Amino acid sequence: MASISNGSNVPQINNGDIAPLPIEVPSPSEQAEIAKRLGTAFSWIDSLASEATSARTLVDRLDQAVLAKAFRGELVPQDPDDEPASELLERTKAECRAAPKAKRGKKAKSA
Repeated sequence: MASISNGSNVPQINNGDIAPLPIEVPSPSEQAEIAKRLGTAFSWIDSLASEATSARTLVDRLDQAVLAKAFRGELVPQDPDDEPASELLERTKAECRAAPKAKRGKKAKSA
């Protein structure tokens, strides 16, 4: 093809340049087999795409379900001897109120 192209910066090939070149075409039975295999491959690809879409939807639902279970305390067995979360939160708030406040300001420069 390089020998029949013309043009300096952008090589061009015209219809008249390629018309005399022999182009091999598969037999009709080979063409039918190629078409059959391509059809099978495209069907398989469509099936995979559909399954991927379904999987994405299920993963989104699974994330929401896991979070919901976590907030309800259903992911691990609960110890009946543990204090309720409301009491823990209240105790933590009381400890924070009772703790001395850190002073904010400029640090003294050392000499």
